[in-house]
Amino acid sequence: MSSAEPAAPPARQHTAVALHGGEHGLEGPLQGYHHDTYVLPWPEPDGEDAARAGRWKCREPRPGLLWFDRRCFQSEEELICALSRFRDVDVPVPEVRPVGECKLQRFIEGRTLASMRRSGRRVPEHYVSQLMEVFGQLAKVRPKDLHIERRCEADDRADDGDTNHFIERLVHFVEKRVYRAHQAVYGSLFAALGVPDDALDGLKKRLVGFAPRPFCLLHGDLHRENFIVDGDGRLWVIDWELAMLGDPLYDLATHLYLTRYPARQEKRVVAEWCARVEGVLPGASKGYENDLPRLRAFKCAQSVYTDVIRTAITLGAGPSRPGPWTLVRSAVKLRRVLAAAREPLELPAVPGRLRIARALRDWTATAREGEPHEEREPAVSAPSTS
Repeated sequence: MSSAEPAAPPARQHTAVALHGGEHGLEGPLQGYHHDTYVLPWPEPDGEDAARAGRWKCREPRPGLLWFDRRCFQSEEELICALSRFRDVDVPVPEVRPVGECKLQRFIEGRTLASMRRSGRRVPEHYVSQLMEVFGQLAKVRPKDLHIERRCEADDRADDGDTNHFIERLVHFVEKRVYRAHQAVYGSLFAALGVPDDALDGLKKRLVGFAPRPFCLLHGDLHRENFIVDGDGRLWVIDWELAMLGDPLYDLATHLYLTRYPARQEKRVVAEWCARVEGVLPGASKGYENDLPRLRAFKCAQSVYTDVIRTAITLGAGPSRPGPWTLVRSAVKLRRVLAAAREPLELPAVPGRLRIARALRDWTATAREGEPHEEREPAVSAPSTS
């Protein structure tokens, strides 16, 4: 099995307990893939810090976690602090304050956009306007202006405007660091799902000849769960761990893929994005008619590799084998991902949900036993609702 799940309580929990003075009243860990997050009152309520009353969050990357996206910056909190120092940039990010060696982020009280408008539903226009303003503000932050510690390798740092090198390195990460690095464990599952070993080869040939566009700061993960709407109706942007410097059109492609606007609204969003970002960063939308569909195709393909492995890890992490309902729910999600990637990866066919459920069941059984699964269980079928 994968070592992605933590074997012991995360170190940050002890930090949060120490800051709070005990576990009573400490909220968390909040659900999230990349981090363990604990929410607590400001730990020093007296004196000059009294103005910082409210709730704050203490975050730590989950130990042993498999990262499926390339990370650019060493510290999310350091990036947020850097954004707050730009005089002409106003990105709605949580306040960050140090407490000893720990940096706390202010907990934004409100609801996620996802809880108000689930994926696939229309987003109210006043929120879309705020989303476009976020893109416009990010476009003001150029690579030469951001001087904070980075963690990505030098080969991954494309020169400003070199959109071809930028996407090439993203594809390289998916192929080498996500798929090839874990092929020994998950290769049989990909094969059972009908994903050929060379599925990315055809896509790589199409991901060339991009128009040059000036680089800026990208959030990298702008979906409905990462927007918090406060009591005044203002959108706040959270979870900056996947931020990077690169092609602004890639951030739009990621946002469209993850947010899943209705088709008519998506067209308006693209048009408004072009107008807003182009006004701040001339050339940012150059060639979008040809390049945006191809970047969307990459996002579809990327999700196949990340979601299959994540699903396998989740199913294998429980104390017992997953039941039929769990398998079918996972299969429904993976079938949607595979269907979206059928053309980009040139998949010969998309398996049905029961075939996917059986593949997940068999892989999980084999992984748990550490040897080939000889005695097959009864076939997975849709659970009875009677």
